[in-house]
Amino acid sequence: MPIALFIAACASQAEPVGVDAAPSPAYLAAQTRWRSELSAFDAADRQQWPSEGGVVFVGSSTIRFWTRLAQDFPQLPVVINRGFGGSTMADCSFFARELVLRYKPRHVLVYAGDNDLAEGRTPIQILESFAQFANTVRAELPEARISYISIKPSPSREKLLPRMRETNDIIAAYLRRLPNSDYIDVFTPMMGTDGRARPELFRGDQLHLNDEGYRLWRSVIGAQLARPVDQTELSIAPVSR
Repeated sequence: MPIALFIAACASQAEPVGVDAAPSPAYLAAQTRWRSELSAFDAADRQQWPSEGGVVFVGSSTIRFWTRLAQDFPQLPVVINRGFGGSTMADCSFFARELVLRYKPRHVLVYAGDNDLAEGRTPIQILESFAQFANTVRAELPEARISYISIKPSPSREKLLPRMRETNDIIAAYLRRLPNSDYIDVFTPMMGTDGRARPELFRGDQLHLNDEGYRLWRSVIGAQLARPVDQTELSIAPVSR
């Protein structure tokens, strides 16, 4: 199937998992793997339940390690950090209800996908997981804005750059079919003129962001959030494979 048609199929046919649906083996395995992280979020909520109508950031360790997230976006109401290190887009899809829907946010930003690639998943599989995530959110929160933060080009995962680009391209194309959504490109400004990721943006492991990297993200994401979202645009550009 041509990639453009596959993206259209994801946009029109992906179904949210029903509340009463029997948990899949994959969901149960993920729940076991992330039990301590999910319990920590529950404990934080019991201590202070976030107000509704806020902004949820969800995803992998890049979100988890963003300890100044709320301070970096003071213009946003109630910033909730639900990053859990090592997680995948598939995990975010599994736990959309636990990590997003329960807070009834007006805006959801997700960063995930590079761990999926590192574990051997394909760009199409990541798109499927993201489409499932988006449909689950929209089924219960139809007015919520959904933003996908592109996969970043970590130097330690340089061999995955072609697949990172492909994943970013097809998710960006999918989002052009999804009203009230946006694709936030952090990949491009993190690349140097030599065609490689800028090492000065990363910690010593060359995988996680340092303070300079987070300053760049704050600038790029802040500029995107300041732009109005076209609620009706449904055009799609062809994507090459």
